[in-house]
Amino acid sequence: MTPIVNVVLPVFALILVGYAAGRFRLLGEASSEALNRFVYYCALPALFFGSLAPMDPARIFDPAFLAAYGGGMLAVYAAALMLARVVFKSGPAEASLFAMSAIFANSGYLGIPLALVAFGPAGTLPAIVATVFMTVTIVAIVTVLIETDPRRRTEGSRVARDAALAVLRSPLVMSALLGVAWSLTGWGLPKPVVTFLDLLGAAAGPCALFAIGLFLVGKPIRQDIGEVGAMVVIKLVVHPLVTWALVFHVFAVEPLWATVAVAMAALPSGANCFVVARHYGVYVPQASSGILISTLSSVVTVSLLFTFWVGN
Repeated sequence: MTPIVNVVLPVFALILVGYAAGRFRLLGEASSEALNRFVYYCALPALFFGSLAPMDPARIFDPAFLAAYGGGMLAVYAAALMLARVVFKSGPAEASLFAMSAIFANSGYLGIPLALVAFGPAGTLPAIVATVFMTVTIVAIVTVLIETDPRRRTEGSRVARDAALAVLRSPLVMSALLGVAWSLTGWGLPKPVVTFLDLLGAAAGPCALFAIGLFLVGKPIRQDIGEVGAMVVIKLVVHPLVTWALVFHVFAVEPLWATVAVAMAALPSGANCFVVARHYGVYVPQASSGILISTLSSVVTVSLLFTFWVGN
């Protein structure tokens, strides 16, 4: 029970506090978007850049870790995409978002704070690397699949443009790329800059968790529970199992990074799934339901993970 008490419960308690604040309208209707913007555009980029800039580039570009985590992510994405197309008879756009919801972990808002609490600063770097790799890869793939849906009748030049812009406009991706670029120079960061980044980045964890709670208020649950249920099972069970097999039995990933990889894969669906769905006006209710149900279910699955494996 110690891992649940010391790590998991405080994390989900912050989410619950955010939900209660939103449910009882303590902060106003605009608070959710404002807090999300602060986390997305300020706190997380500061954490990303501050964590990556002083690191040895060889640690960032760990080929075994990227192959194991990325390979599992892409394999499960392809399987989920096929399931949506064949079993649920979804179109390309809907299937791409089903697969995204089944693979895109809430690592930025939940995983990085959880890794920081559970593993300390040493666990932050693999969590950030996993988040950036997932964001760049999956956002680009989903954008291309949606834009190439024949029903949208979009020309190929726009596909390339939109996919590139979707990645380049992400402050998480850009701050990480800038951090990697700085690490390649071998220069240190001035002490005032380090202090500034530490202060701003420290707000990312609690604010992100609080923001998740605000986001969940009022989100509907779809009636087609079979499709959403399959999405949640893939996200919370299949994805971490595939990742576990790859990081521990196929690739030589060091123990801490392997453990963080499985923990990241076991997270619920990320809010970006809803953001992308709403942007394109496709699969919005299902994406919203997937985030809600997977987040609630992950209270049990993540607790079990930390109790019977990570905590031992």
